[in-house]
Amino acid sequence: MKNLILIRHAKSSWDAPLIDKDRPLSKRGINDAHLVAENIEDHLPKSYVVWSSTAQRAKNTACIFAETLSIPHDTIVFKDDLYTFDENKLEEIIKTCDNQFDNLILFGHNGAITNFVNSFGNRAIENVPTAGFVSLSFHQDDWRNITNGKTETVLFPSDFKKHDQPLTGKPIY
Repeated sequence: MKNLILIRHAKSSWDAPLIDKDRPLSKRGINDAHLVAENIEDHLPKSYVVWSSTAQRAKNTACIFAETLSIPHDTIVFKDDLYTFDENKLEEIIKTCDNQFDNLILFGHNGAITNFVNSFGNRAIENVPTAGFVSLSFHQDDWRNITNGKTETVLFPSDFKKHDQPLTGKPIY
């Protein structure tokens, strides 16, 4: 069985005139990355390999998760080809994972992540937001053969934020 966790990079900043790949996280992005990272430990396998896009916002997100979850930074594999917005390219990259690893955590970009999750998972997700966490399981034992999997866990920053209470006292979602 193979397990894949896809984490979309946190919200990036558009404040400075930088090329897309160099954009850092915004303050909200930093806060959301910490918020999700602090709430996912129970949803992680015991061992895993971590891959990240080389875009600054993905690297920053991966580092926040690594710090929060005590993942050694030097174990994160940064891959230029994960700087993709295409789900077919993302699929190709995932299928190159060495079969010695049953669990892969990947920090990447949208629309590749949302489209991949909707193609390979069994739950439709309109949009994986920034800092969104989605885990999929596959009954295959070879990454090259993964097909339709099961969407196991979906966690978004909004799941951990307090919602305003209307006069009825019922939470707004």
